[in-house]
Parts: sequence; structure tokens; C-alpha cells
Amino acid sequence: MSWPFAGYSTRNDLYRNPSSAMSYYKRLWYLLLISTVAKLLIGGLVELGNDEVYYYTYALRPDWSYFDHPPLVGWLIRLSTLNLHWVSTWTMRLGPILCCAISTFFIFVTGKTIGNEKTGWYAALIYQCAVYTGIIAGLFILPDSPQMPFWTGALCLMARLMTSKDDNRTKNWLLLGLMIGLATLSKVHGLYLWAGFGLFILFKRREWLRRWQLYAAFAVTLVCLIPIVYWNIQNHFITYTYHSARVTHTIIQWDSLLREVVGEMIYQNPIVFVLLVIGLIFLVRRKNNFASTDMRVWLLCMSLPMILLFWGVALFNPTLPHWSGPAYIPLFFGAAFWLSSRSKKIIRTVVGWAGSLVVFFLVVAISLCRWAPFNLGSQEQRNYGEYCPTLDLSGWNDFGKRFAQLVHDDLISGKMKPNVPLLVSKWFPGGHLQFYVAPKACMRILGIGELEDLHEFAWLNKERAPLRVGDDAYYVVPSNVPADPAVLYGKYFSRFEAPVTINQVRGGKTVRYFWVYRLRGCRVVPE
Repeated sequence: MSWPFAGYSTRNDLYRNPSSAMSYYKRLWYLLLISTVAKLLIGGLVELGNDEVYYYTYALRPDWSYFDHPPLVGWLIRLSTLNLHWVSTWTMRLGPILCCAISTFFIFVTGKTIGNEKTGWYAALIYQCAVYTGIIAGLFILPDSPQMPFWTGALCLMARLMTSKDDNRTKNWLLLGLMIGLATLSKVHGLYLWAGFGLFILFKRREWLRRWQLYAAFAVTLVCLIPIVYWNIQNHFITYTYHSARVTHTIIQWDSLLREVVGEMIYQNPIVFVLLVIGLIFLVRRKNNFASTDMRVWLLCMSLPMILLFWGVALFNPTLPHWSGPAYIPLFFGAAFWLSSRSKKIIRTVVGWAGSLVVFFLVVAISLCRWAPFNLGSQEQRNYGEYCPTLDLSGWNDFGKRFAQLVHDDLISGKMKPNVPLLVSKWFPGGHLQFYVAPKACMRILGIGELEDLHEFAWLNKERAPLRVGDDAYYVVPSNVPADPAVLYGKYFSRFEAPVTINQVRGGKTVRYFWVYRLRGCRVVPE
């Protein structure tokens, strides 16, 4: 009885060349150990970003699905924080770090299945050196984080089905359907796994269309989608109304396409991106002893259509480079095949520079977030620090402590009544206020604004005591996210006091202001 993720060719290779196989296995475990420990050490060095703290709200209110994404990222946070009994920056990122290790293992096994141990080893190295898979999804808590083990696991099972003689085994097909279903429960574009695999089947495995196992596997995926569909039926399919509105422009925007392509290059790691292009050329060459024609077609079907799809979307609409991130994973194997044909000197140079670039990026980013005596954004006081990415990852924990002291002093002096809420008008900086600020001050956060701005905070409102006529409230404006509470809430409150200014000091210099407003006398309850 064989393990579903280990192909026959892999086991036979172990018998033919045990010393080499063990060597690559040892290297893999060292890679997993070193990368995991390193990420565990740096995971708490910078605070959570805008998206990370926002997804914490998913864990606060378990549901079948959410405004932006399916539920798996919230479930992962619940798991890594021990059901929210151990919440910290480090535990929030524990899940992604472990998911990255699991995904790297699946990449190694897939490489062994379609090639040999060396192929799997180089593919695993590329996976860790790519910024998207190794850092963005492998360190930060995002919907991509839980998706990666299931995406790479699905690729592993597909490879097994194509290379083994038991491609009609029901267990492997059902596991494939489950893997794709769980990938989709992380982000809906996990369904592309079926699209790419279906395209391959039409090209190279049409006989599989007569097998009931294929349709049973697809049915398993559909069962996994029930929570998403159920929630959207209850909420008028708001998820798809929101996301479709983001990609419905019809005017060609060449600058948007350029940003997407350059962004993808950066997100993959520029050196890795060049390596993937070389690997792609290597794959499409007919005279290639490292992969069969069927295997090359499969790798191309699982990558190029998805990349081209997002390039097409980017030609008309603003996009984000990580949307196409999973599409590059199959190309890791083409690059691994190419590396397998190179000299050790070239391999060490390429992999060494790729890994060094990631380390350099992390050192610079962490240093800027923790110690830079300047911000990289606007220098005008009214929006001081706007567009500076380092401010998303620093200053919030300290502000939370100082805000809690201000609230305590206001309560003691009688300036504010007990149990006043902290209002937010957008999901950012609402997520940071929810994670770092409100718990320290023992306050509830209420979202007042448009649904497109509040996102999950609109649903959190339903579980919290509402604002009532006569109530006071706090409102916080970080200078890098400027807003005017009098404009936003003028019709709801009678008076707005001059703000208290709390400076974020870094490296001995002020890099951001936090303006804390006291909103007096609610006269109209927001709907």
C-alpha cells in the first residue's frame, strides 16, 4: 500500500541510488528546518500589515464565508492561535510558516515524481527563494497561506496520476478533488486547478473522460464549495458583486499591465523570474530529455493560461501581482529541470544570488520598519507618511498602549463615560485598531460607513452593542490615512473636540501622527 503523494518512480529511485536519495532528503529536511526556524525568529520582528490584521476579523467571527474571501484563512488563524487563546503577532504568522514547510515538501515530492530527487531539490529551493511562495504566502497571514499546501498537494497528486500505472485508483482522484476544494476554500481562484488540469486532459488524456473517478473528484470539489455558495445566497452574492466591480473596466491601460508584469517579477524574485523564463524556454524545446511531452504540456497548462488571464485583466483594470502567484509554481519545475543540466558552479551562483536577494530584502525591510528615522511617504503634515509601506508594519502596538492610557485618564477625569466605542470608517486602519488598540483599551469597535469601505466590520457590528443617541465615541486618524471625522460623521454627532496628537517616534524622529478625536453627543443613530 503506497502513500498517495509518493510515486512509484520515487520509491524505485531510492532503491537504485540510496545514497544520493538520502542526500537530497537530508538537504530537504535541513532546508525546511533552517527556513522554518528563521521565519519563526523574524515573524515577530515587525508588526502585522493591513491585510493581516484585517483577516484577524475573520477569526473573531467564524462564518461559512466572508465579504472578501472564503473562510480558510480565518480557520487557520483560529488554529495557530489556539482558538484565540494565544493571540500575538508571532502566533498569527505561525500558520503560514508551517504551511510553507508543508508546501515545500509537496514541491519536492512532485519534482521527484516527474523527474528525480535532484529535480525535487532544486524546485524546493526555488519555492523558498521566490518572494511570493517563500515570504508573502509563507510568512504573512493571507488567504494565499492556507491555499499553498492544497495547491501544491493537488499538483503532487496530478503528477502521481500521470506517472503511475494506477491512474484509476479512486483514492487518488478523491484526494485530488478534496485538495482543489480546500484550495478554493482559501481563494476562489483555486478552481483554476481544475481548468488547467481539464485543459491537459483534453490535450493528452482524453480517455480519462470516460472514467467515473474524474467526475467523482469534481463532485468532491463542489461539496467543498457549499459553505461559499450558502453564505453568498444569504448575502445576495455580495462577494462576487464586489470582486466583479474591480475588473469591469473596458479602457486599455498599458501602464496597469506594465505594473502587473513588473510586480510579478518582483514578487517572484527578479532572479527567480529570469530563471523561470529560462526554464519555460527549456520546457517548450522539443529536444528535452528531462521531461516527457505529456509532462511539459501539463506544466504549461497549469501555468501559462492563468498568467495570461491576469495579464488580460491587468490590461483593462488595476490588479495585484500576487493574484497570479500560484500560476508560476508549475514553472518552478521547468527551472529545476534546467538547473539539473547545469554545472555546480552555475547552480550555486544562481541559487546563491536568489537566496541572498531574499535575505537582503528581509534585512532592509525589517530595519526600515523598526529603526528608520524617516518615512518613505508624504512629508506634508496633513497626510504625513501617506504611501509609506513601513508604517503599515510598525508603531501600532506602541500607539495601542498610549491610547489605552489616554482612555484611562479620560475615564478617571470624567472627560468620557465608560463603555464608549471606537469608531472606524474603513477596514484599514480598522484592522490595526481592532488587533493592536481596542483590546488594550478594553473597547468595542463599531464600523460606520459604506459597506465597500467597512467590509467585515459591517458584520461585526451585528454582534456588538450599537451606538445610541447621546453616546460619545472616539475616532482615530493616522496621518498616513487622512480623514476628517466632521465630514464623515457630521450628521451623527453634535460636536467634535480638537484632537489629541500622539506621535510615532522611530529612530529618535517622528514618522507619523495619530490624531485622537472625541466625538460628542450622538444625535442620529447610523443605519
